[in-house]
Amino acid sequence: MDTLTAKSEATYATIINAALDMAAADGIGKLSLGELAKRTGISKSGVFSRVGSLEALQTAVLDEYDRRFAEEIFMPSLQQPKGLPRLIAQVHAWANRVGNESLRNSCLYSAGAFEYDDQNGPLRDRLQKGVEAWRASLRKTILQAIELGQLKPDTDPGQLVYEIYSLVVGLIHDSRFLRDEPARKYMLNAFDRLIAAYGHA
Repeated sequence: MDTLTAKSEATYATIINAALDMAAADGIGKLSLGELAKRTGISKSGVFSRVGSLEALQTAVLDEYDRRFAEEIFMPSLQQPKGLPRLIAQVHAWANRVGNESLRNSCLYSAGAFEYDDQNGPLRDRLQKGVEAWRASLRKTILQAIELGQLKPDTDPGQLVYEIYSLVVGLIHDSRFLRDEPARKYMLNAFDRLIAAYGHA
């Protein structure tokens, strides 16, 4: 990699990192090329030349958020056996991430879902696509657990995905809005009971 290319990539990374911090603090819909230029010390034209439109910036931020989420939640779970152990690892890592004080304001999808639930447009579509991708991953892991006999054969994967996702949304609400310190413990206790209900007696 030549020096010019390395510098260009470093500048792009600086822009995306700053935009991700802004989105985590204020919401993905509050991103501004002008404010981003101020925070990074890069001219507005310099920011625009690297990310293009505001819509392209929002997409790039969500892509980076997805990459970090997968790196922290999904990839480590692959070291666990297929099925239930992998599902448990994913949910526990997810709960740890939500409960981490430094990441309290970083759930772009939950914040975006409430902000854009009744609005149509590319950003809503991108947010929905991201949520559906993660739910599909959970569903795949649940199906593996059913096939391996770790969950009851009549388990409805869609229902279980809904219940797990609802627990996490509840954790986000209580840890972020209520600032309830035991929220993570309550959520994981509820998850344990949920899995026990779907497991074999």
